[in-house]
Amino acid sequence: MKTVDLYRTVRLIRRFEERAIEFVRSGEIVGGIHPYVGQEAVAAGVCAALRTDDLITSTHRGHGHVLAKGVNPARMFAELMGREYGLNKGRGGSMHAADFSLGILGANAIVGAAGSIATGAAWAHRRLGRSTVAVSFFGDGAVNEGMLLEAFNLAALWRVPVLFVCENNGYATTMPVDSAVAGSITGRARAFGIPAFTIDGQDPEKVLAATTAAVERARAGKGPTFLECLTYRFDAHHTFEHRTRLTYRSTEELATGRSRDPVEIQGARLAADDRAAVDAEVEALLDAAAGIALGSAHPDPAAALEYLYASEVAR
Repeated sequence: MKTVDLYRTVRLIRRFEERAIEFVRSGEIVGGIHPYVGQEAVAAGVCAALRTDDLITSTHRGHGHVLAKGVNPARMFAELMGREYGLNKGRGGSMHAADFSLGILGANAIVGAAGSIATGAAWAHRRLGRSTVAVSFFGDGAVNEGMLLEAFNLAALWRVPVLFVCENNGYATTMPVDSAVAGSITGRARAFGIPAFTIDGQDPEKVLAATTAAVERARAGKGPTFLECLTYRFDAHHTFEHRTRLTYRSTEELATGRSRDPVEIQGARLAADDRAAVDAEVEALLDAAAGIALGSAHPDPAAALEYLYASEVAR
């Protein structure tokens, strides 16, 4: 993965999220979103180490993950807007984006639940003789959930080719991690014999390096790895905060957190002209994507019950 490619990904995610926030404010996206602004290096670095056929499971804050895995931004915008052109025909929305053709098994609004899905999927692919690796993204708020710890146990016992990626942004909604997590986050994985590392989650290249090693280990049959990516959420937990204006973080803390911006860290590795070219490319891509999404039809209310069951054939 070239330096410019990693920059393109973090820039794409940043500008996608900023535009999505604008669509929330304009009413094109109903109900709001959980912005990924500030955490772009994790998605970019992790997904850069994966093949198309590798798998990911995501979270309620999952736009960055699916974009980094290769989703068409137009289809993601359309999904957020509840349009037929969306990834899931407008029926999944912000927290349930999926695209099996790209190995995206779905975002999940149940905290910690996707770890079990990724572990099971990786185990099934290995049983079929494939070299597929699965990655489960989750936040620091998930590390006390029993279903995630159960996934650690099975993944370690069966040497499952899965990578657990904790995006520790310091808060579970508004609760500081120090008020919620006894001991250490990596200690939870190590208790099951899983190699666990804490890395700089604001630097895309450091995330890529750590993920590459973990993926190689998984493909070699050596089992799971746990990465705690120290990151920071620049924006709200959810866009409802733009109205309620919660004050659980001080101005000084926000300034310190924003001082290490993944876009700037990776952008500084490019020549100014190259960076400007990527920025223009991203803006043009998102202009076109937004136009396509806004032009897509809304689903017919009469079809609201379609796709509810696995036995139903998609039209």
